[in-house]
Amino acid sequence: MGDTPPISPLAPAAFPDLPSIAGVTFSIAEAGVRYKGRPDVMLACMEPGTAIAGAFTRSATRSAAVLDCQAKIGGDSAAGAAFIVNSGNANAFTGKDGFAAVRSVTQAVSEAACVPETRVFSSSTGVIGEALAHDRITTKLQELTDTLSADALDQAARAIMTTDTFPKGAGTTVDVDGQQVRIAGIVKGSGMIAPDMATMLVYIFTDAAIEQTELQTMVSVLNAATFNCITVDSDTSTSDTLLVAATGASGVHVGEHSVGFMEGLRQVMLDLAHQVVRDGEGATKFVEVSVTGAASDDDAKVHALSIANSPLVKTAIAGEDPNWGRIVMAVGKSGARADRDTLSIRFGDVLVASNGWVDPDYNEDHAAAYMKNQNLQIKVDIGLGGGTAKVWTCDLTHGYIQINADYRS
Repeated sequence: MGDTPPISPLAPAAFPDLPSIAGVTFSIAEAGVRYKGRPDVMLACMEPGTAIAGAFTRSATRSAAVLDCQAKIGGDSAAGAAFIVNSGNANAFTGKDGFAAVRSVTQAVSEAACVPETRVFSSSTGVIGEALAHDRITTKLQELTDTLSADALDQAARAIMTTDTFPKGAGTTVDVDGQQVRIAGIVKGSGMIAPDMATMLVYIFTDAAIEQTELQTMVSVLNAATFNCITVDSDTSTSDTLLVAATGASGVHVGEHSVGFMEGLRQVMLDLAHQVVRDGEGATKFVEVSVTGAASDDDAKVHALSIANSPLVKTAIAGEDPNWGRIVMAVGKSGARADRDTLSIRFGDVLVASNGWVDPDYNEDHAAAYMKNQNLQIKVDIGLGGGTAKVWTCDLTHGYIQINADYRS
């Protein structure tokens, strides 16, 4: 790859202090899969009794690792489990060699970590269409198992980065019937972000005791309003994976109707999702697109994603231009129901258009001043019903082109 890009101006000040999750340990290694002189493999090992839930890309060209993980979700939680992740090579569009590489890695992890192969979940991220040098990973497994630590989640976040400019983590502690339950997670993602499941590579851990089917329900419900509501460039990856592990080590039993736990998990998932947008390749603006008044919630999301994915909208944001005509265009082309004469648009609190026409009190200078902010809101009311949706995106700058033009260099 070319030179490492500078840290995103939208990055948090520092990696957060995450709660330690009993029942899971982490390690990292420099395997040289693609990158030199930096960690590029992460191993997480979970104790017996860990429930695993997940969500995955629905891309028709998804990778062998994704297909393998999908087949293993819902397995016997009585056994231990392991996640093995490499960066630098996606092991996607690699034919039968891709499946052989996954099998080699998961079998080696099974032996080294003493967990059933059916409970080893692998992920790969990076360049598509190049064979994975899986032996570089398997030769590191002794080192990985020897250095497992309960306090290495921050290091794991760094090992799974590709074009990310900062490691991403989020966590919380919630009260469940007077007892504490901890949740912590990491994510990698910067470009090729338009999820159709979860997004990118996401690993979340909790010490709550949860039945696998209930955990899967929680993940699926919360995913729809978090990871499935972000977009950087409208491109869905071949490798998108979300895995959530509940070790049960706290002894606190949680069900899908536990409001406190669900809210804590939602907060962690949304925080991680927002960090991906804040690290969008070349991003300088974090944008919330809020649509109300649509014919249905589904229509509202279609409109919101049409706005968020429009190159014309995103470049106008990059140029700090309150070009509301591009919002009108994006709504009109979305395919969801709309009526020109009922449409209203706001940039933050600046009313730009109402009832299908520029508002008589609209002040271009006020809108232009608002567009200089790093955090922006675009609010659109369709004026047809009660449907609502929120999605999050970033601007489109020269930096995005530079990063992706040089990606394989």
